[in-house]
Amino acid sequence: MDELPQYPAYAERVLEVAELIPPGRVMTYGDVAEWLGEGGPRQVGRVMALYGGPVPWWRVVRADGVLLPGHELRALDHYRAEGTPLRDASRVAEGHLPRLDMKRARWDGVELRDASPGVAVPGDVPHSEGAHNGAHIGQLPPNGGAAGGPTTVRGT
Repeated sequence: MDELPQYPAYAERVLEVAELIPPGRVMTYGDVAEWLGEGGPRQVGRVMALYGGPVPWWRVVRADGVLLPGHELRALDHYRAEGTPLRDASRVAEGHLPRLDMKRARWDGVELRDASPGVAVPGDVPHSEGAHNGAHIGQLPPNGGAAGGPTTVRGT
């Protein structure tokens, strides 16, 4: 990262992952936590809320594809400029903003690892407990959900 202020170690790691996400792609808060092998969606969300300004914050998103409340228009400008896949709002939701097309926009980091052999990226070493439903840190479980769970957000 370019001369960012000193951040707590976990925040630094979260922000580094945010910078790895390619333009036009996104990771959910849970995906970032899974990539790191620590924390959870709420911890990642808190880091992004407190420290995410200097990084491409619009690429770390809710699992349901809803744009970040209070920052929808700024995020939408970034998504359109980067060609991030979007889903139009339904006809019954006239006047509402589109959502991210999570099936097409979601990034698991595998392309980075495959394209950069020998380059250390988060998740190159399996988690010491070896859990995560057979996935290594930095690679999402086969179903695409954080920690092997569903790809929906509860209670948000």
